[in-house]
Formats: sequence, C-alpha cells, structure tokens
Amino acid sequence: MALMGDKARLLETGRFVHAPDDGRESGTPGGRDTVLPDQRDADMPLDVIEADAAAEASEAVTEAHHRRAAEAGDTGAMSVLGAMLLRRGDLDGAEPYLRSATAAGDRAAANNLGVLLHQRGYADEAAGWWRVAAVAGSAAAAHALGRFYRERGDEPAAEYWLRQSAESGHCLGAYALADLLEHRGDVGAERWFRAAAERGHREAAYRLARLLDDRANALGGDGIPDAEAEQWYRQAAARGHRRAALHLGTLLEERGDTQEAGRWYLTAAKGGEARAACALGFLLRDAGDEESAAEWWRRAAQDGDGNAANALGALHADRGETQTAERWYRAALDAGDVNGAYNIGLLCAEQGREGRGEQWYRRAAYAGHREAANALAIMLLQRGDSAGAEPWFSKAAEAGSVDAAFNLGILYAERGAERMAHEWYERAAAAGHTEAALQVAIVQLRDGDTEDAERNLRCAAEGGSAEAAFRLADLLDRRDGGAVERRQDDECTRWYEHAARQGHRRAQVRVGMFAAARGDVVEAARWYRAAAEAGSRNGAFNLGLLLAREGSLPEAALWWTRAAEDGHGRAALRLALLAARRGALAEGHQWCRRAVELGPPEVAERAARLREALQEELTA
Repeated sequence: MALMGDKARLLETGRFVHAPDDGRESGTPGGRDTVLPDQRDADMPLDVIEADAAAEASEAVTEAHHRRAAEAGDTGAMSVLGAMLLRRGDLDGAEPYLRSATAAGDRAAANNLGVLLHQRGYADEAAGWWRVAAVAGSAAAAHALGRFYRERGDEPAAEYWLRQSAESGHCLGAYALADLLEHRGDVGAERWFRAAAERGHREAAYRLARLLDDRANALGGDGIPDAEAEQWYRQAAARGHRRAALHLGTLLEERGDTQEAGRWYLTAAKGGEARAACALGFLLRDAGDEESAAEWWRRAAQDGDGNAANALGALHADRGETQTAERWYRAALDAGDVNGAYNIGLLCAEQGREGRGEQWYRRAAYAGHREAANALAIMLLQRGDSAGAEPWFSKAAEAGSVDAAFNLGILYAERGAERMAHEWYERAAAAGHTEAALQVAIVQLRDGDTEDAERNLRCAAEGGSAEAAFRLADLLDRRDGGAVERRQDDECTRWYEHAARQGHRRAQVRVGMFAAARGDVVEAARWYRAAAEAGSRNGAFNLGLLLAREGSLPEAALWWTRAAEDGHGRAALRLALLAARRGALAEGHQWCRRAVELGPPEVAERAARLREALQEELTA
C-alpha cells in the first residue's frame, strides 16, 4: 500500500510546513505529506552544481537537519524523517523513528507506521495504527482503514471509514467510497465520484463520465452523449487517462470531428491503449493512408486487440495475400475475437475450399457468431439440407441477424408456410431489411392494405430496391388514375425513373411511355432500347412501334421479332401484317398462328381473321 500522511499538526518549532492532505493525484500516492526544507537550505545557490546533484544535495541536507532534530527528541522531526526514509524504501531505518513519533502522539507517524507495517505484510497490525490515526482525525488513515476492511469483505466497516475520509475532504477516500457505493448500486456514488473528480482524481473523472453517459442512454438519449460527461472525459483524458481519451475520441468521431478524435486516439494509443490504436487505424484507412493504418493495427494486434488483427487480415485479403490474411485472422481468434474464425471461413469460401470454410463457420457459429450461423445455414441450404439449415437460421435470427430473419422467411415461403414466412419478413423489415420490407408490402398489397404497403414500399425503395421503387410508383400511379401524361417532377414519375436508372425493365418501359407522351421521341427510344436489350419484350415491341413511325421498318421488324419470340402477341400480329403487305403469305400465316396462341383476346381475334384471309389467298 502506498505511503500516506496527513496534516497531523503544525510542529511547535515552526520550521516545517506540511502540505495539504487532499489526496490529489498530482501529489504522492495516497496523499502523503510533502515536507519543505528549512528556508536556509532552500536558498542554497544552484548555479555551482548540476540540477540533479543540487536536488540530491538539498535532500541530503534536509535529511541531516531532520536527523539532528529527531535525535534531539523533536517529535515532528522524527515523523518527517521516518516518512522520508519510508518513501525511499528504507523500512528498517524508518520504523524506529515512526514508532517513536507515534508514541509521542503524532498521527501522521501513526498513519505512516501503518503503511510500513502493511508493506512488511503485517496487515492487522497496520490496521491497528491506522485506526489510531483515523480516530485522531487523519483522513488518509481513514481511507487506508476503509480499504483494509473492504479487502477483508467487511463492507459496512469499509463504508464507515471511507465516508469519514471522504467527508474530511480526502480525494482518494471520496473515490474509494464512490467505488464501493457504485458496486452496490447506490445512487450516492455519483456525489463522491464528483467530489474526487473536482479535486483532480482522473479515474474518478472517468468513472463519473461513464456513469453520466450510462444514465443518459438509459433515459433514451438516442446515442447523444451527455454534455457534462464529455467535460469529465476531457478532464480525465487531459490528465493522461487512456480509456478516457479513447472514449472521448469515439464520441468525437461519432459527431464527425475526426481530426480531434484522431488526436485523442493518438494520445491513448501512445499510452498503450490497444483499442485506441485500432480506432486510429480505421481513421487513417478512411483517410486513405493504408500504410499508417496497418502500422497502428499491427501495434494493437500485437497488444492483443482482436479487432485490429481482423482489420489487418482484411487488408491483406484485399491485396490477395491470403496466407498473411489467414495468419492475422488466426491471431484475432487467439485474442478471443470469434470474428477471426468467421473471416477464415469467408476466406476459404472465396478460395473454393468449402469444406474448410464450413468448419470455420461452425466454430464461429457455436461460439455465438450470428453471421457465421447465417453463412453456415446458407451453405447447408445450397447443399439441399433445409432441415439442417433451419435451426442455424433460427439461431442467427434470434441473435439479431436481419439477413437470417429474411432467409428464414424465404425458407418458410418455399415450404408454403406463408404465415410463418410473413412473420419473419416483418421482423426483418422492422430492422430495416430492404427486401423483407418489399415482401411484406407485396402481401399487404394483395390484402388491400395499401396504406401500410406504401409505408413498407417507401422503406424498401429508399433502401435501394428497384422493385420496391417500381411498385411504389405503380401504386401512386393507380391511385392517380394511371395517367399517361405526367410531369417530370411528379412523385410517381420520380420513383419510376429511380427504378429505371437501377435497370428495372418495366420501369424503363413506363418512363419511355411518359417520354413518348410528351413527344420526346429520343428519350423514349433510349429507355425502350435499354429495356429491350435487357430482355423486356414490351420494351422491344414499343421500340419497334417508335422505329416504324420514324420509317425504320426493317429495324422495327427485328425488335418485333425478338418480342414475338419472347411471347409478345401484339408483336407477332405486327409481323404478320408486315409479311402480308410484302406478299409473304406463308410467313404471315405462321405469325398469325403465333399471335392467336399468345393473345390477348382482342389480338387473337384480329390474328384469326387475318389468318383466314391469308389462308384463302394461299388456297386460291
């Protein structure tokens, strides 16, 4: 236990002044006394010797002065000399002076005698002298006695003495009392953490910040940091608290102030905080400095940070250095980060080593890695083992994997269990899964629940689903009566265009139709062609119509042929008409037969009449 002292009493000689006993971290551990030398010694000229030698000389003179006074029977000098020897580690030399001063009623000596005995391993005897000093009013001794009782498991006695110390203004006593109260869940902990923090205790400042942060989150702070908590993080970090610097960096990074966040991460990382080094690596990577990022990740990984080891593995994997990547993933796993096993599984899967990949997925999944469980289930499903996949999907979904919840919905849908499928789709959609929101909306549209369907379609469309954007536009379109002519700033048009730009063929055809209605033939042709080249038979048919109107019948026929071969009845009828006009009766007859087969009814009726006419010509 660290050496501790207190104000004790002013020495009768008036030659020595004891430092305030506030327990601040800037002082000696435990808040022990600092004894200033006699003014004559302090005035020694320092320009004739080196600074270190001067300090040693001053200390030697001070000690000699105290020794002479102690030998002359000065109680205060005995106490101070004993404290000096104790600080130096000279327990044998310190003990007789401290015992003599204690016997003379010096409470600082009693406290320090307790420290000495505690260092020798005589804890019970030390506690006895601390009690003597504490009863005499020593806050430092009360703190030491409180810690002694807490280590023995006697919390009521510990609280009593720590409270005595804290209420006397002792910084370390206030912190120790707060630590005890927080351990018990007592709300009074905040008051004493604050008291210690205000007196410069950096760990108290950090603990107070964490307490305020946790309370803000519990009250629904939506991740917004408590302003007072930030101030205490700053105070603790400024005093060299590494974890406070890490938390402050995280807070600033979330706020978007990456420059200041990087400075605090760097401070913590240089102090040996591996998590800060890892976070600094991610900031540097995002800034484009991969080499510096790799260096900080390496430092963090070598200090046992699994996240940094995984980051290094991913970096080497992206470079194609699979062996080095696997080595770092294994290092992450050795550090207790199960992501390492999952990442090795991904690496094996990318290399086509599915058997090895499955082993690693299983290892991670059994350790509770939800994405590994989902990946394992997909692998089993691809093998046709839906029964084996289902429990892993369930385990992953219950652990919070949104993808697994969606996949479970697909699994039940394939089995025809629509109710169960819908429940899982809804669960995934509520967590923001785009495709799940689309599936939920499809069911709601089928059931006529257009209001909820629109909400889910918007969610999915905003999440990037082209199909959802098209269906949302179609819903809005039908609600407005399905007008062909629309303004370009119309919401319905915007969603159609949004889907069209993502390659949705039906949306491309619809946007082309709007352009054609406006008379913008070039724009219409561009969208029809995009849809047709992607395989849309409607796009091919409409493009053919546009080309035919422009007089490009041969190219129009090519697109109609593509559409008809893909099952478009109107395109087949157009081809039949073209063939009949140029006298190719047999070809026209074949396209008529195809149009009758494909429909729709009005097309089939017209094609049937044309086929009869062509048949008469062929048999005439």
